[in-house]
Amino acid sequence: MVEGSMTQGASQGPMVWTMAGQTPASPPPPFPPAGAPAGPPPVPSADHPLQQPAGPPAAPPAAPPAVPPAAQPVDLPEEYTPTARDLPVIGADRTDTLIDQPAVGLLPEAETALDPESTESMGPLYVVGDVHGYYDELREALAAEGLIDADGSWAAGNARLWFLGDFTDRGPDGIGVIDLVMQLSAEAAAAGGYCKALMGNHELLLLGAKRFGDTPVQSGAGTASFQAAWLLNGGQKSDMDRLEDHHLQWMARLDAVMEEDGHLLVHSDTTAYLEYGDSVEAVNDTVHDVLTRSDADEVWDLFRKFTKRFAFRDETGSQAVRELLDAYGGTRVVHGHSPIPYLLGEVGGEEGEKDAVTVDGPHVYADGLAIAMDGGVTMAGKLLVVQLPLSD
Repeated sequence: MVEGSMTQGASQGPMVWTMAGQTPASPPPPFPPAGAPAGPPPVPSADHPLQQPAGPPAAPPAAPPAVPPAAQPVDLPEEYTPTARDLPVIGADRTDTLIDQPAVGLLPEAETALDPESTESMGPLYVVGDVHGYYDELREALAAEGLIDADGSWAAGNARLWFLGDFTDRGPDGIGVIDLVMQLSAEAAAAGGYCKALMGNHELLLLGAKRFGDTPVQSGAGTASFQAAWLLNGGQKSDMDRLEDHHLQWMARLDAVMEEDGHLLVHSDTTAYLEYGDSVEAVNDTVHDVLTRSDADEVWDLFRKFTKRFAFRDETGSQAVRELLDAYGGTRVVHGHSPIPYLLGEVGGEEGEKDAVTVDGPHVYADGLAIAMDGGVTMAGKLLVVQLPLSD
């Protein structure tokens, strides 16, 4: 485990991805409580003393603007680690919305729960494959493993839960999925465990669609745009309508690679990660740097590379897996992205053809070095939640 990697996104440079097309004058609180009172009155200081007039009472001098205290996360801490034809076009006059702001600190209980030195005493490790907006199926799968209760709250104590990315698009409630993951992250940390997530290519796609809209980008097939690609890849208007600043900030801080108990966790079955660094920490830093610079072509190239698949499937697949393991550690790669029916050569439709797709669990392949976790929920498959290591 890379030192500091348990604090998802907190070790990265400051960045905030907001909905507006302008840089705010001062950092807004990421999660203000409903009906929160205004900040306290100004306090006397050497720079701004509150003068006491010697003569008859007079109107006090204008006090300097009060600086609101740093907001403490209420329900959804900012650290935690989460697409229709009439999508409004984002105007051409855009300014960077990734701005330099100090990262919001962790909750005290999260600092303890996410201490890398304490992982040996933590509970079992679970991974979740691609969800793609299938909120009800996710709750059912988590409940079946005893990770949540009937109310959808964390029920697994000090267990560890990793999502492998792709929370939105194609399914009916991607924002509901992100909200649930953020909620479980807070609740798991308070219980002594954790719930964390990796960045999938659909997170990059949704970030790009919101940030860059129809801005032309250069692709291998000519000029494209994030908005067009998002729509072609199952973008849901209901998700875009409900997307808020804290969802964007959460997605932009997700890590791309992590090693946990000998399992190298990634979203995509590709070796493209090697182009972004020779260590887990380097890859995650590079990905966050790309998003911080907020260059449309650069983010598009990142999205395009994270969309590659099937690197581990053919006769050279085990060699490709070993390249990743040699660079980043671990003894097995665990990934989502490519539906298991596709890996097995069974091609079912996105709708229907349920009899043609049978997924009972993860697919172990590439000489036992790779575990595929995308059960193909979008093609009438199964949303997989599995405890690692797999039983023989």
